[in-house]
Amino acid sequence: MSTLNAFIISSLAGMSTLIGGIIIFLNIKEKNIKRFITFCLAFSIAIMIGISVTDLIPSSLFDILASFTRLKAIVVVLFTFGIGVLAVLIINKLMQKYDDSLYKLGIMSMLALMLHNFPEGIATFIGGIHDTSLGLKLAIAIAFHNIPEGIAIAVPIYYATKSKTKALKATLLSGLAEPLGALLAFLFLKNYITNLLISFTLLFVAGIMITLAIEEMFPKAFQYQENKYLTIGLLSGIFIIILNHFLF
Repeated sequence: MSTLNAFIISSLAGMSTLIGGIIIFLNIKEKNIKRFITFCLAFSIAIMIGISVTDLIPSSLFDILASFTRLKAIVVVLFTFGIGVLAVLIINKLMQKYDDSLYKLGIMSMLALMLHNFPEGIATFIGGIHDTSLGLKLAIAIAFHNIPEGIAIAVPIYYATKSKTKALKATLLSGLAEPLGALLAFLFLKNYITNLLISFTLLFVAGIMITLAIEEMFPKAFQYQENKYLTIGLLSGIFIIILNHFLF
């Protein structure tokens, strides 16, 4: 695959995040807003934890186990994952000035998913350069789970600010991290990125996403006391993760 084509497929995969953001244009009745937010948050929780547990963490373990003794590998995994957990706590503290927890949640989701999309952009670009079918497969799989990630960003910000522009802008910024990763891979990193470095990045991002889902998103979703929609959202997210792995 040519460099241009590899960059294009990486960009399209990233921009698929905007498709998830389109959900804010649905005409939700006032009485159903809490149910809708609960469903979207629960759906996003399942997506973030599911991606981390079934994709990011397993993908990172092989190269770490191959590079260190078993004991050192365990320490490295826990330390790298722990840095991701700490990052969420630090970001949360820095954002205490925002009283609206939905807005804060949307921004934190955006930052977490930007970090997630960046190495994905690198992986898609480099994979596409070396193997056309691999690049396309990666791009389709990434686009498939970027759509619910767009929901995780857009819905909290929209219902906190009542601004579709702000919600879509945040979703766009997250998606742009993917072609940015591809561009940097082409300009500076193509000859320096190692599988081990990518493994560290994936573990770090997994720590961020799992912590964000459990510490921030779940309490907010539970707060609305819409347990039926909480359950439906979680089950829907789990179904999407399973479908994603079944198809790709």
